[in-house]
Amino acid sequence: MLRLRAIYPCSWRVFQFRTCSCKPLISQMIKCTDEEQVFDLIKKNKATFSEKQVECAFNILWQFQQQRTSFLKNVDCIRDYPHFLTLHNLATSQIEFMDDDTLVNVLYFIQQCAPEAHDLLVEALVIESWRRLERFDINVLSKFSSCLANQLLYYSPLMGKIADIVHRNLETIDDLRSLSVLMVSISSLTSQRFQQQLVNKTEHLFDTIDSSQVNVARRIVQFLRNIKYSYYPLLERCNKVFLSNMNHLDLDCISKILSLYHSLQFHSFEFVKMAKKRLTEMIPLFDHPDGFVKLFVALGPMAGPEEKKQLKSTILLMSEELTSQQALAVMSAMEEMESRNSHLIKKIASILHKHLDDYKPFELLKITQTLTFLHFQSKELFVKLRELLLRYLKISVIPSEIAILVYALSILPSSNLCEVEISQIEAVLPQCDLNDLNGFATSVLRWIHYDRKYLDSTTGKQLKLLQKLDHYGLQRLRNSNSLNLLWKELKSLKGDWFTESLLEETVATLLRLMDEINSKNVAEIASFISRTNYLNTLLLDRIASVVVQQIEKIHPFEILGIILPFSALNYDPPQNDEFFRICIQHLNSHLSGLEPPMLVFLGFSLAALGYFPEDLLKAIFNIKFLSKMDSQLELLCSSLNRRVQFRLMELNRAVCLECPEYQIPWFHDRFCQQQYNKDIGSMNGAQKQIYKMLAEVLGGTNCVKASVLTPYYHRIDFECVLDKKKKPLPYGSHNITLGKLPEMHWESNTQITGSRLPPGAERIALQFLDSRAFCRNIPHLKGKSAMKKRHLEILGYHIIQIPHFEWNSMALSTKEARMDYLRERIFGEGKS
Repeated sequence: MLRLRAIYPCSWRVFQFRTCSCKPLISQMIKCTDEEQVFDLIKKNKATFSEKQVECAFNILWQFQQQRTSFLKNVDCIRDYPHFLTLHNLATSQIEFMDDDTLVNVLYFIQQCAPEAHDLLVEALVIESWRRLERFDINVLSKFSSCLANQLLYYSPLMGKIADIVHRNLETIDDLRSLSVLMVSISSLTSQRFQQQLVNKTEHLFDTIDSSQVNVARRIVQFLRNIKYSYYPLLERCNKVFLSNMNHLDLDCISKILSLYHSLQFHSFEFVKMAKKRLTEMIPLFDHPDGFVKLFVALGPMAGPEEKKQLKSTILLMSEELTSQQALAVMSAMEEMESRNSHLIKKIASILHKHLDDYKPFELLKITQTLTFLHFQSKELFVKLRELLLRYLKISVIPSEIAILVYALSILPSSNLCEVEISQIEAVLPQCDLNDLNGFATSVLRWIHYDRKYLDSTTGKQLKLLQKLDHYGLQRLRNSNSLNLLWKELKSLKGDWFTESLLEETVATLLRLMDEINSKNVAEIASFISRTNYLNTLLLDRIASVVVQQIEKIHPFEILGIILPFSALNYDPPQNDEFFRICIQHLNSHLSGLEPPMLVFLGFSLAALGYFPEDLLKAIFNIKFLSKMDSQLELLCSSLNRRVQFRLMELNRAVCLECPEYQIPWFHDRFCQQQYNKDIGSMNGAQKQIYKMLAEVLGGTNCVKASVLTPYYHRIDFECVLDKKKKPLPYGSHNITLGKLPEMHWESNTQITGSRLPPGAERIALQFLDSRAFCRNIPHLKGKSAMKKRHLEILGYHIIQIPHFEWNSMALSTKEARMDYLRERIFGEGKS
């Protein structure tokens, strides 16, 4: 130890001397215009090269690479220079003389210029950095964490040590640029409490950065994506930074932001609109796959018809040059674009086929899903896919990977598992989380559904496997003791197995843990409940209570998710007036910040419950809003586009019928005519039965109408008219075919033909309510069906609802019983 202390001052003096004497050579390197000149200087001065000159040489070489397009090719070119090894050795010999900043800079540059898996210089630099870790300042620490991230050491003990240093010193950190780098690097090792501390610190420091700090804002969004936390206040502030710098954002930055927003389900139409314009301007600028594939992936899903055509034709010309990863990215983008360009699909599929051996299991799943979605058929490719998936399955021991492989196999045509593979699945079941179990169950159900030999031994094994999946799924739910941990597994669950086997136990588990529902998770839990169609009043009461008590902590974007289960399931909590008043007040103060589609969904959800907030309706039903919405609809996928338009029509109808005092005009005639002309549909079996029996009960087919459209375009299954003595009144001539619904004869004012009734007569609407009209667990009418009933009553109908569970009950198992049931419901009497 004493010897080291004696040597140290000498080393420091040498270091100072070297620093002073190295400036002329650094100046020469700065003036170099290519790698040849840099390596020539290294060759001539290697005997006197200092650690600062090593740093400068790597820095300049790295800058040369950034200026070129074919990055990997140029990196290989650098490493092929004879004197790259000289520079490499010089750096190794100078490590002890490097200060902290130089040490980490050299590590960063060598990683960029010599990306080998086990480079000895990289190892030496990392070890020396680890030794000095506690003394690094925040800037050096952030750069070092980024170097470890480049080596994919996210879960290493060294990264854990960095996370600990950040945690201990968080209060004193005041540099958001460095902190944002650290947050991204250590995000995999942070507890929920630490994550919240980092988010709070970021909010506190956000105003200290310049509005041009796009990279800082992007890293903040990346951190939120990594921890799967859609924290709207920070996302909105970052979004403002992106919007104010849009003209300076390059393709890489825009595509990364779009990807992060997609992962977080954060919607900014303003950003998407500006990004679309900027990306469209870039189309002529890229003539190489490296850049154009990124442009295709980023712009394709939101491009207009002309831009899509241009993108597809260009990528087709470049297709021979695509790498395996570029081909996969293009095919995934085509799925999102809902492309039907068979020539391009076939071309990209051939490239995927050529590189199939290079893909990882999750990429093989993506390929299988995408090709299936695009209706691509190739026996040769699917056979190869199956071989690869089975090969991976034989050697895989990771439950999530096995679930991915099995799921991909289940999608392929004529694919099934043998007993050995089923046994392999059974062996990992105790280690599986709910997502893995759901993946296995979905695959098994798909095989059982399509298996022609239903009673063979393989199917018997599959049924036994399904029982084991039920067992482990229920066991995992019953053992859950943390709502936050459970929610990570629950939030993406869907499908028949979950709803049939686990839903009831899931609700019981949520009830057991409902004290943990708070302002941070209440919106997600509420949205989940609305998707299940399962009405549990205690859970909804708890949600309402949390909202009433903690409304100031809930972002306006989350109100829609909170209202959804109450609207969808037609439930008013005990404090319903206070609950909805608080939600509406919270919305009213933020109406200008909410996007048109969200406002439309909010308006409809509240209308289904019978609430019509005037400020919200005024914000929606005006020319400026509707014009803005039209421009945003162009940026949505076709299914969401249709859904928004349909909800606006339904809201328009509800306001016209239930709040005529608002004097909002009905402007959806043409839309409804187009929709109902497309969707005439057919009667199902129960409707055919009811129609025939109604004709008998009422005295003939001329006394009953099927599939009637009312004013404002509600569809009624059956309509009849009774006079004041409750006798059926005949209609005019009918030409109804039971297999098909009758044609509709439109009138511009949407009035029912012959809508004037004799004095005392009554119009009857008979609705057959299938299982979709009711909550999953109890015969409670859902919101849309209840709203339709209100509207028909306003239009003057007497409503007779025929629930499926009554019509299909044992009590109505005979024709005579059903006829009596219809007479009782229509005339208020039993047998005629």
